[in-house]
Amino acid sequence: MDRSERRSGAPKTRLLVALLAVPALAAGCSSKTFLMPTPNVYTAEGWEPFADVPEAHQTSDVPLLYVTDRAVERERDSGPEYGTERSRRAVFGEAVVSIGDDLTWEDLVKASTTSKRDSRLEIDLVSTREIARFGKTPPTLILTDRQMAGTDAPPVDPAQAQAEGRFREEMSRRLAASDRKDVFVYVHGFANTFEDAALTAAELWHFLGRSGVGVCYTWPAGVGGVRAYEYTIASTQFTIYHFKRTLRLIASCPEVERVNILAHSRGTAVVTDAIRELHLELRSQGSTQEQLKLGTVILAAADIDLDVAIARNATERVGRAAQRSALYLSDEDKALGFSGWLFGGRTRLGALDPTMFDRSEIDVLRHSRRLQLIDARVKKRGAFGHAYFHANPAVSSDIVLLMRYDLGPGEENGRPFRITDTGLWEIWDGYPGEDWTPDRIVDSP
Repeated sequence: MDRSERRSGAPKTRLLVALLAVPALAAGCSSKTFLMPTPNVYTAEGWEPFADVPEAHQTSDVPLLYVTDRAVERERDSGPEYGTERSRRAVFGEAVVSIGDDLTWEDLVKASTTSKRDSRLEIDLVSTREIARFGKTPPTLILTDRQMAGTDAPPVDPAQAQAEGRFREEMSRRLAASDRKDVFVYVHGFANTFEDAALTAAELWHFLGRSGVGVCYTWPAGVGGVRAYEYTIASTQFTIYHFKRTLRLIASCPEVERVNILAHSRGTAVVTDAIRELHLELRSQGSTQEQLKLGTVILAAADIDLDVAIARNATERVGRAAQRSALYLSDEDKALGFSGWLFGGRTRLGALDPTMFDRSEIDVLRHSRRLQLIDARVKKRGAFGHAYFHANPAVSSDIVLLMRYDLGPGEENGRPFRITDTGLWEIWDGYPGEDWTPDRIVDSP
């Protein structure tokens, strides 16, 4: 639930309505969505952070690859429209998001490097285009006795190999336009439509410099009340196989050097469970991180039971599957508060109490480049305190410094956190501070 605050006229009780199934007050709501605030880091005087954007991407349109296992709800002139129903046949294609109304690249850069824009810039999903459909999973629901015994080969859907070939070709074509060969994957949370997910993925990739390839992985999350949340929980399990296959497929593209993932809310369960299963499958064959090419994995406002996260991921040391992982926390996250209430008062990972760690563990965390726990102690946190990863320009600044520029934590590395009273890294509203300059990126170790 990360877009409602930016929708003009959206009711402030939308999250409570969604979780408690109170009748929605939808009258008068607008569907307009506006470009996220400029990250603080991009307002530094004398810096041109968009100067190295590939020429092909110097436009107000943002072209993304998408992968989805949502079923098509209807066909429109602008392309297929995906709903909340599930499909056993995933698909990949291109989604184009526009920023502003006939905005020139120069005007967009100006708006993307100032904290006070002349006007709000509306963002719209203008088209979707399917490129290929993957095979049905599984190809058949029933196997013969010989297939079950392994005597006969199981059935294979030829559409799978064809779609994978098309995917690699498309990835290669897009990476050819960029000096950086990274893939940036966004995975959304509960109550997000296909459009919601595409809009957020597009603005994030825009502020990450539009290098490499931006990918929106969108799964059939529910939209509505408590029953929709129950449907969402089941859908996170449904989509894991397809997300695992997507990660394997991206990593199989020879031009891809790193895969970076930003997951939000309930989408963090999709990502962590998929990576865990892949880690268990691949670790006997060598480094999971090298096989999957996982670079940075960010979990923002993670809607996962804390005890479950520890039991399933910490015990298996799943963090070793990526070069680095960052967990953004906030004890003011009202959405996670409602989620915890819904699940019997259980603490969510994105709102964990740092006092669960002893001082020696906190010290290890602060010196670790592989795992970072970051407390977002900011005032503007987005809808219900849950959307701060892009609604707050201080938090988005840190995501830029981590995901785009690969900076480690701490003053000496170009990310000058404060230290909380509990010993965690802290982001405040003015981060990274008035003294921060772009040369910190070049000079950092």
